[in-house]
Amino acid sequence: MKSKYASGLKEAGLRMIALVAFSVFLLLLRLSIMGSQLPVFTKFDNPAAAAKAPTRQMTMHYLVALNSWLLNFPCDLCCDWTMGTVPLITSVLDSRNIATLGFYIAFGTLLWTSLWEYEAKSKIILMSAAFLAFPFLPASNLFFPVGFVIAERVLYTPSMGFCLLVSYGWSLLHNRIKFKSLSCCFIVFVIFIFAAKTIRRNFDWQNEYTIFMAGLRVNQRNAKLYNNVGHSLESQGRYLEALRYFQDAIRVQPDDIGAYINVGRTYHHLHMYEEAEKAFRQAKDLLPRPKTGEPYQARVAPSHLNVFLNLGNLISRNGSRLEEADALYKQAISMRSDYIQAYINRGDILIRLNRTQEAQKVYERALQFDDGNPDIYYNLGVVYLEQRKMDQALFYFEKALKINPEHEQALLNSAILIQESGSRNLRKVAYDRLNILLQRKRVNERVYFNLGMLAMDEKNITLAEKWFQKAVQIREDFRSALFNLALLLSEAGRPMEAIPFLHRLLRHHPDHVKGLILLGDIYINTIRDLDAAQECYENILRQEPHNVQALHNLCVVYVERGVLKEAEECLERASAMAPNERYITDHLEIVRQRRKLMNRTSAPKDKTVPDPKDKR
Repeated sequence: MKSKYASGLKEAGLRMIALVAFSVFLLLLRLSIMGSQLPVFTKFDNPAAAAKAPTRQMTMHYLVALNSWLLNFPCDLCCDWTMGTVPLITSVLDSRNIATLGFYIAFGTLLWTSLWEYEAKSKIILMSAAFLAFPFLPASNLFFPVGFVIAERVLYTPSMGFCLLVSYGWSLLHNRIKFKSLSCCFIVFVIFIFAAKTIRRNFDWQNEYTIFMAGLRVNQRNAKLYNNVGHSLESQGRYLEALRYFQDAIRVQPDDIGAYINVGRTYHHLHMYEEAEKAFRQAKDLLPRPKTGEPYQARVAPSHLNVFLNLGNLISRNGSRLEEADALYKQAISMRSDYIQAYINRGDILIRLNRTQEAQKVYERALQFDDGNPDIYYNLGVVYLEQRKMDQALFYFEKALKINPEHEQALLNSAILIQESGSRNLRKVAYDRLNILLQRKRVNERVYFNLGMLAMDEKNITLAEKWFQKAVQIREDFRSALFNLALLLSEAGRPMEAIPFLHRLLRHHPDHVKGLILLGDIYINTIRDLDAAQECYENILRQEPHNVQALHNLCVVYVERGVLKEAEECLERASAMAPNERYITDHLEIVRQRRKLMNRTSAPKDKTVPDPKDKR
């Protein structure tokens, strides 16, 4: 008998050693995948992990007991058990310590039983316990802290061991009692209850909103659940409702940085910019601070660093605060050197500040951390575009497209550069890229505009008109599309159709000089409305007193009115501004000749003066 137990223990020990070795291998593999560095968790993800002894130990052990309770009685299920879902155990007198003690007594009894039962029974119990314990160990906080308090998903694999124990226990019960039907009814009842719970739970998982609301019904102490409900409403554009849940998250967890970020972002959506900035600054103030005179060494969750991006984006709406926004992005980069989005945003600010050389260095630095990011290559192309280095700009747009052939901005801007280059050989490439963008659900009006420009280059007036019309349908104040459509119609001999588009252009852009000149020309040559034409040219001269073309056209109005003296004076001013413009000097000479001719024809003829005495 002794040898029998010894051989059983030896076999069980070998199995346990194999399971432990395999578990350690999985842990090491997971660490290598993570770059031999633990992820950054905050006290909000797992408050117990950030607590001091003995609070940490008592709470961690209680969480093991709580997981076992959920395995046995999954009545109150919640999709998120982080933050304040399970209050910390700060005293040995806390009644929850009894649950912890009870769990370890029960599990210890199970292991003891597995060691001293006969071989077959021992194997079943031991393997069931192993399936229960080993898959759960990585989530137990015993080796390293995890990013959750409880996660029901980590119970999926341990549930195999639990099911083995339940089935084996039922088989023992069934074999020992006289009323077999009673044990069958019991197991059917258990299966029915668990199946009913599964069906009921499926309704909670219909969408994000339903699952998070189901979590709130179980637990109102978790600020993350309020935040998630808010995110769900925010994605539907229901910003006021979302704001209430984000504010509830702050009420439940006043030091939750993410909740303040959410509040600020929602205020931004609601165009309540002062309130948004206040919320973002509150979030920023909650970040851990370095000691005076020391570099920033605190580990900050990446999601919390978004406060710098959100606040910087908000501040940069005001052109006078761009330097302030730049300082925020620099601070974010100092806290996390591989924060790619901060580099991208900072580069954009530097471009707006006309510091393109610095922007170029920022993007090149970002490429050192992520050389496969198409947005960085695209932004480098924008830098060269601002520097009027079109070839280099196109080169980087092409690099962005090699990484992501669907990159919308790179497709559009490379097509624009190709179209503006006038290269007939590359025109098909531009067409193909713009046609890719036409397949999107929401087409940028610039796609239609540049298709129109390509059609104009090919002298296809009908197609160009079609694309320009589509562009102004999407954006009624599209400056370039409105003017080019009006110009196209005017040159096609349809000036009356051009007038409505010119009026719309000038309603949105009253300072559009070319539009005013074109409208004035139509008033003179087609409608013969000299007053309206004169108003157009005078409007230009009020904005640009030295605009030669507008002044010359005003002179033409005077000629058409027949006021040659004013016309001559007007043309003399125009000639003084542009002495090398031959058409002005020729026109001036014509007006002078006409004035001389009129003076000759209107000179008084000699008449005989009547004799005074003949008067009556």
